[in-house]
Amino acid sequence: MKKILLMGVAAIMVAMSVNAQDDVLQPYFELDQLPKLVNIMPPPPSFDSPEFANDIVRYGWGKQQRLDKERVELAIADAEWDDHTKLYAQWKDAFGLEITETGTPEIWKLMETSLATTDPMRKETKAFYHRQRPFERFDDAMPSHEEDELRGEGSYPSGHSLRGWGISLLLAQIAPSRANEIFSRGWDYCNSRVIVGAHWQSDVDASRTAASIGFCALQGSEAFIAQMKKAQQEYQEKTGSAGIRAAIAPEKQSSARIYHIDGTLVDENAHGIVIEEGMKKVKP
Repeated sequence: MKKILLMGVAAIMVAMSVNAQDDVLQPYFELDQLPKLVNIMPPPPSFDSPEFANDIVRYGWGKQQRLDKERVELAIADAEWDDHTKLYAQWKDAFGLEITETGTPEIWKLMETSLATTDPMRKETKAFYHRQRPFERFDDAMPSHEEDELRGEGSYPSGHSLRGWGISLLLAQIAPSRANEIFSRGWDYCNSRVIVGAHWQSDVDASRTAASIGFCALQGSEAFIAQMKKAQQEYQEKTGSAGIRAAIAPEKQSSARIYHIDGTLVDENAHGIVIEEGMKKVKP
């Protein structure tokens, strides 16, 4: 009886272990399968360069933005790193849909797996250059109160900006019709790191490029492509955008115009060679 009980306990433990492994997020690529940013990106501007002079100007711009209560509050909210529900909520209005683990599981899975793949790309380059952050150089207080967390960690490239621009790229692929709003939000999200003094402008600019490199790499994963299709379908179902496109399509088709070779519109009784939808045709 004791032996049977022990076997039962062992079976339960094995099952729990398998389930735990299933719950672990598997990235689309391992880090060593992705492009190495340290080999691609140029070094950050030296402190005596014109580029760093622009960083100083932009640091002053960021300090000025703190006088705008609404903007600095947004920058503080954009500093969120661990709580992904709050992170994705920063794109809710731009995306046109709230992203949650239970409410939008396919989109959530795509985002989480994509970030687990691309977020680590920054680490080697940060450690290699170990660039001093603005708040450290100027001994400045951060409105987001991240000093203790960030002090001593390299600022180039910006991890938040890499992630924020990456999120924008992913969401725009899910919902191309919302691309203007999504990228506008992503641009401001990245600039929030300048406003709170966490990063130089050149850190942020480099991170937008780094995020694009990671995003392009994701397109080479069959698992990513399959999950993207599920996310797109979920978005269409949740927002009704699929039905809107279906209703618009016949209208566009019916409004197609036919032209003579000289560019004048063709009436319904005309005959001969015409141009229809960019193609030369014979109208009997």
